[in-house]
Order: sequence, then C-alpha cells, then structure tokens
Amino acid sequence: MAKAKTKSAYVCDECGAEHRQWQGQCLTCKAWNSLSRVNIGPVAEPGVGYAGARAEVKRLAEVATAEAPRLVTGFGELDRVLGGGLVPGSVVLIGGDPGAGKSTLLLQVCCALAEREAVLYVTGEESLQQLALRATRLGLPMAQLSVAAETRAEEVGSLIESTEPDVVIVDSIQVMQLESVESTPGSVTQVREAAAFFTRLAKRTGTVIVLVGHVTKEGNLAGPKVLEHMIDCFMMLDSPAGSRYRTLRGVKNRFGAVNELGVFAMTDQGMREVSNPSAIFLQRGDVHSPGSVVTVTWEGTRPLLVELQALVDQAQGGYPRRIAVGLDQQRLSMHLAVLHRHCGVTLADQDVFANVVGGVRIGETGADLALLLAVLSSFRNRALPRELIVFGELGLTGEVRPVANGEQRLTEAAKHGFKQAIVPFANRPKKVRDGMTVHGVKSLSAALEVLDTL
Repeated sequence: MAKAKTKSAYVCDECGAEHRQWQGQCLTCKAWNSLSRVNIGPVAEPGVGYAGARAEVKRLAEVATAEAPRLVTGFGELDRVLGGGLVPGSVVLIGGDPGAGKSTLLLQVCCALAEREAVLYVTGEESLQQLALRATRLGLPMAQLSVAAETRAEEVGSLIESTEPDVVIVDSIQVMQLESVESTPGSVTQVREAAAFFTRLAKRTGTVIVLVGHVTKEGNLAGPKVLEHMIDCFMMLDSPAGSRYRTLRGVKNRFGAVNELGVFAMTDQGMREVSNPSAIFLQRGDVHSPGSVVTVTWEGTRPLLVELQALVDQAQGGYPRRIAVGLDQQRLSMHLAVLHRHCGVTLADQDVFANVVGGVRIGETGADLALLLAVLSSFRNRALPRELIVFGELGLTGEVRPVANGEQRLTEAAKHGFKQAIVPFANRPKKVRDGMTVHGVKSLSAALEVLDTL
C-alpha cells in the first residue's frame, strides 16, 4: 500500500501567502523574514487508503429545507445582528478594540444561556479567578456555566468532544495554538489553522463556537483575510472614543441580513441593550446652530435617525481640507463638486468638515442629500429647521435618486416628531401624512429652492 505523503509549506506571518520553499522576502507583501514552515498534514493519493463514506449526489429540489431551531441568546440586539439567534453548527467571530466589551457581553450571554443550554466558556487570556470576579461584580448567575482556561486548540477540542456543549466561547482565537504548527501564537499561520480546526469541529459536532478576535491599529481584524471566509458570521463591536455606547454591526452573516446594527450601553452592571437607538443619537443641544440636519439611514432591517453636522470655514493656507468622520471622505469631495457644477456654490477656498454624531458610521448613499444641505447651512450661516428630516442619494448630474424603504424611513421620522421632510420625488408617500409635510425633489437645485421656503 502506498504511504501518504506529508505536505509542508512556508506561510507568510504578515499576509498568509504560501511559498514552496523558504526565502528571505515574501513575494506577495514584500515583508522580510516573515515565512514560517507549516506542516499541512499527510495527503493521501487519490483512491488509496480511503475508508470513509462517499458523498451523495442529490437533486437540489430533494434537499430538505427545514431550518434548524436557533438558540435565542436573550439579548434582542444581539439576536437581531445574528439574524434571530445562534444556528447549531455555526462559527461566529466577534471582533473589536481592546476594552470595547467583547468579553463582558459574551460572559453576560453565556451566564443567561447556561440556565437552559449547556455552555462552555474557554478563556486563554484571563485566569478563571478573573472571570469569576467579573461575573460576581456584574451580578451574573454562575451556577450552570462551565469554564476552562486553555490555549491548546487540541485540548479545547477534547473538552468539546467529552462534554458535548451546545455553545462554546473561545476567548480569544489569537492565543490558541496547534502543536502541529511551527509558529508562535497570534501569528497569521496559527490563527488561520486554529480557526480552520474549530470550524471543522463545529460542523462535525453541531456545536455553536463563538470566536473572539482582536483588531489591528488600523481597525481591521487581526489575522489573515481568509479567516473571515471560513466562519459563518462576523460581527464588529465598535466603541467610539469618549462614549459609553457600543455598536455591534454584522459584517458577514450566512444566516441573516448583513449590516444589521445592534446598540448597547456600557454600564457598571455590564452591557445593556438600547431598544430605541434613534432617541440616543438625536440628543441634540439646546442651541440651534447652522450646519446640523437629521437624516434617516437604513441599518440592516430597521431605520435609524442620526444627526449630521458640517463645518465650513475659510481655509488657512493654499490647500483646503476635506475631512469626514463616519462618512466616505471621497463622496464628500465628489458631492462638493456637484454642488459647484449644478448650483454655482464654490467652496474651493473653504475647509469642509463633516461628522456623524454618536460615532455611527454611515455606509449607504441615503445620506448624500442631507450631507450637502448641512454643508450649505454652515456655509450660509443659516440654521435649518429643527423639525426637518432629509434623505436621498445624489447623482453626479445633480439628480436626487430614490433610496430603498422610503416609506419606513418617513414613518420612523414621524414617530420622533419631525414635521418637514425633503426626500426624493420617487419616495413621496402615496397618502398624505398627518402632521408631516413631505417635499419630493428631483434635483439638488430643487432641494435648495424648497429649503429657501422653509
């Protein structure tokens, strides 16, 4: 019988690229002395030594479509981002800055979930005493939660096989190591291989495995990009500087909507859900100042009201600055060109600053029109009406294009007492709204004409 061949490769710790032999510089990212040898494992020749069950071929219509029951965590905001709860056999990755509250949130979820399900919390960064002290400080029920302190991935796998839990928390994936991989814990190779190990384990046992991941100084998930492709759900917990609120955003979800947003508040009793985030982000000051307008952005499956602020000031020097926080800076520059080309308003000698209040990041195009109206309000030093709501996408030809879910956006704005709305012409409501005047516009110049009448 032919023996299985052992395959090895040299993997870059910086970018994860594979090379057949060792060399001083990675050919992909050009990093020096970053290659580590990895034993990928014995590779059997085709048709030799195979004793497992062969794959069965079916018609797609014959495949059962019954959805497995989800495990509800008890935290509505977390379940919303997950798409309704944890799916058995799935792998969930949650990342965030240090101190954002990842471990605190997961500990709260585990203690509550352990009352009705078998849960195992594996910590590799803290001692069990530290974990117990945190749970005691938060006043969490600890009687049913199983915990372990371990950094060897094989040993964690043995614990999962022997105890058969429903949910496992691995905190964190960066400290896990496989003995068969010749690299230090936290390296690109170790993170990739450990994640692949836990993914295979989850699929085989039907256990939900939640991995905690760190982020780099650029705000990206530490580790190779392939890590995000392995798992089923990827969430990022953001913590704006100086704010006690945390936003949990779904980046990838095979079992639900992406870009879903959950909002939490960090308190002395741990993370608390914010059921009405629009009220939080609309805590506007008593002073009615120019450069402020409220828009309705669509996050996943619900509308969210946020305040946009803009500041236009005389440029000090030869190069005017364009800075956007929570928005795409390139779109800001592009829309300023649209404002000049189609409305005759030039800001070539002005610094323009834009900010989304509350630390929320807007990734959709529905805030384009509101952003330009805030910029124009600051430039003219004329405050917009406080009861005004604005949304709409702006094209390069100056037209105001419709956005998705316009009716739901207006309904959310009406709930918070807004009386005036400037929206795309195609997003006008079919029925006249009581207490709200909706102005449908087809172009940016038409929106400015409506604004002059308010």
